[in-house]
Amino acid sequence: MKLPLFPLKSIFFPGETVPLHIFEPRYKQLIHDCRKEAITFGIPVYIKNTIAYGTEVQLVEVVTTYDSGAMDIMCVARQVFKVKTFNNQIGDKLYAGGIVEFLEYDYISNEGQKEKVLTKIQELYSMMDIPFALIKPKNFNSFKLAHKIGLSFEQEYELLQIPKEKDRLVFLEKHLIDTLFVLTVVEKTKEAIKLNGHFKNFDPLDFEDLNV
Repeated sequence: MKLPLFPLKSIFFPGETVPLHIFEPRYKQLIHDCRKEAITFGIPVYIKNTIAYGTEVQLVEVVTTYDSGAMDIMCVARQVFKVKTFNNQIGDKLYAGGIVEFLEYDYISNEGQKEKVLTKIQELYSMMDIPFALIKPKNFNSFKLAHKIGLSFEQEYELLQIPKEKDRLVFLEKHLIDTLFVLTVVEKTKEAIKLNGHFKNFDPLDFEDLNV
């Protein structure tokens, strides 16, 4: 499928709200075409000086238009794609485009698997003393809180490429287990440091019992 492309050093997951500030002439033209022709565009992820995967987005609303022609817009992320070809311009348009192939995604999982991930997220937030609003497993998927559990940019990019929901949940659970382990070690280290600053009663060694 041919799609206008707007490369960014950002990752957007399906279903996510995408706020963008548009100020370059080529992307002003793109948004004008989206409004006029009801087309979608893709945001391929610029990572390690290349683009390979991204997310199709659909314009929902132009929130603000400035005197300069710049715009604040709101979009919604839809499908994940793999970039097959990339051109700096499409025909006589200013903006880039290319041919993309949409990934076959699914959201099939069981509530038990979701509950395990949600429990780990709740533990993480509790350990960091951050309020956490409970989410029912039926309303939760792997992308719901993906930006809010400490994944690195590279990990988010890896998650974007996993087509099956059950595998994405396994990926998140492993990350959360590893993160909780690290935080637990850090907390224990902090406590040890505090204790080492206190006066203590040490039992003197009985040198007669030592075999030297």
